[in-house]
Amino acid sequence: MQISQELYSKAQKLDNDQLRSIIRSEKFKGQTSGLSKNYLQTNLIILDKKYALDFMIFCQRNPKACPLVGVTDVGDPFFRTLGNDVDVRSDVPSYNIYKNGKLFKLVNNIINLWNEDLVAFAIGCSFTFEHSLIKKGFQIDHIENNKVVPMYKTNIKNKVSGAFKDTMVVSMRIFKKNQVNEVIKICKSFHWAHGTPIHVGNPKEIGILDINNPEWGDKPKALLEDEEYVFWACGVTPQNAILSSDIPFCISHTPGHMLITDVPEDAEVPILQ
Repeated sequence: MQISQELYSKAQKLDNDQLRSIIRSEKFKGQTSGLSKNYLQTNLIILDKKYALDFMIFCQRNPKACPLVGVTDVGDPFFRTLGNDVDVRSDVPSYNIYKNGKLFKLVNNIINLWNEDLVAFAIGCSFTFEHSLIKKGFQIDHIENNKVVPMYKTNIKNKVSGAFKDTMVVSMRIFKKNQVNEVIKICKSFHWAHGTPIHVGNPKEIGILDINNPEWGDKPKALLEDEEYVFWACGVTPQNAILSSDIPFCISHTPGHMLITDVPEDAEVPILQ
């Protein structure tokens, strides 16, 4: 959901408790890139417990796209290791509801959908390293213009686990050609937030035929002659896997609308619950 620049600018100044409060009360329903400076944001997948093991194995086999940083106990809607009172039922600005492998609807809380058989998984997000890039003077278009980062399906096949397969999803940012090496260097240490890019340059080489038509997020700005496309593995990859499955029910964040945690960006990999 697109929100006003004024509300987005106010949210950028809030601490994590304040951010989760306005998200929980549904006063903020927008994208979260550029918020929660210096803290880990995560993708979210919620599944029936019968699929939990297969999904954990899927993450283990595809760690670049799915760096697993948190798992709830069965039926417990709180990520006990990721922060103070992090409630998966209400602390994401927008949720996708999937039924039988198809996107059913978007909602702003899942309080009435939560049940004792569900397990929630938190997967690291590239929004986390964006703050470090900005501190080093890099410009990021979707943050400067209150947009959702563009995300694309690729031809890079995932390693299969149970019903989870299909191909990797990537997020894309544009940088000056002479900045790319420095960008890679900065992102290298964020291995639980996708780390270094998986591709730089021609999008068609990874199966993206129309860069101006992302499957998720907003259309990117026009590429200038001295600029380059840079692609990161993306935590929306499991949602792509859900779309090619027949899983009866799944809940995720809406791409770009992340779960905010209290884990510092320079912390070691969080201990899984």
